[in-house]
Amino acid sequence: MEGNSFKVRLRKDFRRNWSLYVLVLPVLIFYAVFMYKPMYGAVIAFQDYIPARGVSGSDWIGLANFQRFFQSTYFVRLMRNTILLSLYSIIFGFPAPIILALLLNEVKNRKFKSLTQTITYLPHFISLVVACGMIKDFCLSTGIFNDIIVLFGGERSPLLQNPAYFRTIYTASSIWQEVGWGSIIYLSALSGVDSQLYEAASIDGAGKWKQLLNVTLPSILPTIIIMLILRMGSLMSLGYEKTILLYNSSTYETADIISSYVYRIGLLEQDWGYSTAIGLFNSVINCVLLVITNKISKKCTETSLW
Repeated sequence: MEGNSFKVRLRKDFRRNWSLYVLVLPVLIFYAVFMYKPMYGAVIAFQDYIPARGVSGSDWIGLANFQRFFQSTYFVRLMRNTILLSLYSIIFGFPAPIILALLLNEVKNRKFKSLTQTITYLPHFISLVVACGMIKDFCLSTGIFNDIIVLFGGERSPLLQNPAYFRTIYTASSIWQEVGWGSIIYLSALSGVDSQLYEAASIDGAGKWKQLLNVTLPSILPTIIIMLILRMGSLMSLGYEKTILLYNSSTYETADIISSYVYRIGLLEQDWGYSTAIGLFNSVINCVLLVITNKISKKCTETSLW
């Protein structure tokens, strides 16, 4: 009975909103073809995959690829570098667009505000290859960063050749690239804050700082939490593109991360099964972190993705 009633409701809803179903159909097809169908390829992680034999013809080796990764001399280094770079991005990069949005929200001069937004948005639209080329030039011994260091009494050195500086350069350049673009969502959240709340706080004698703490931040807190949950869900998913454009053999100790290692193993050394196993392990960790973070957030703040 329940199944029949559901079908009847679905049929009626389809007749009433058929245009909406047609509208969402391309999205469903896209996800089915480009997101869910390729997940079948994850079985390669459990095989000694040989392209000429295909998935069905390659030998099954169980968890051997995973054991090989866990016992690898690179495992600790890759995990450490990936986690540290992600934590640096969260600690320093995550608050940056929030702070920028809060500052821009206080600017009353529209022309200055628009100019500032444009300047901070621009790095996001620069090609990553071009941006990394600029960073490399700036970090040369004759680059602008070394000019600044010399100005303050330091000595010139090729900064990107020094493993100790890689994480700082990576994190700072990521903030430069994404702080303006990331502030858009927080500016949208700030535009939805009821102005009457500020008026009431002002009548009660609250200054700008107290209004920020008691009105502004609580109003956009759900947005901040949702963005943090999503960020934690991609903790292990640092893109390999920027890393391989900036690192070199002398900085592997602090720069080599899981995604760059997968790139070298999978595309350069063509060890398909091993690289797929590493990627699958990475995805599972991200999924677990997303679920845990969402559960903690739901319990502590009653704000969550589901």
